[in-house]
Amino acid sequence: MNTSPIQVRHIDHVTLIVKDVEASRRFYVGLLGMQEVPRPAFSFGGAWFQAGATLIHLIAEHEQSGPAGYPVEVLVRSSRNHHFAFEVDDARVAAEKLKSLGIPLLDDAKLRPDGAVQVFLTDPDHHVVELCTSVR
Repeated sequence: MNTSPIQVRHIDHVTLIVKDVEASRRFYVGLLGMQEVPRPAFSFGGAWFQAGATLIHLIAEHEQSGPAGYPVEVLVRSSRNHHFAFEVDDARVAAEKLKSLGIPLLDDAKLRPDGAVQVFLTDPDHHVVELCTSVR
């Protein structure tokens, strides 16, 4: 029996600060196939993208936002650092497609100890993105 005072259902969204909303649109919509969805009329630029129940909220970097991109204090971008993951049908096929498009990978497709397959790349602001295929 769970006695927690709050019960989380799922992650609603991830928010990223970006320098160039259009470059991020090309990455998340054009490359990863997310759908752009309506966004409230905030007083600052941005965009919202969705794949299934997953939402990415982009905020265009401005004087009241945090800095765009990967934390400066983290000198090494890797799969063992800050990242978020999207499930894909076949991470190995996704890795080959990315390489054929000339998109550099942080880590090529590899088998996780539980049998899942993972591949890591970065978005235009160097946020680390994982594409994974779950064990079925």
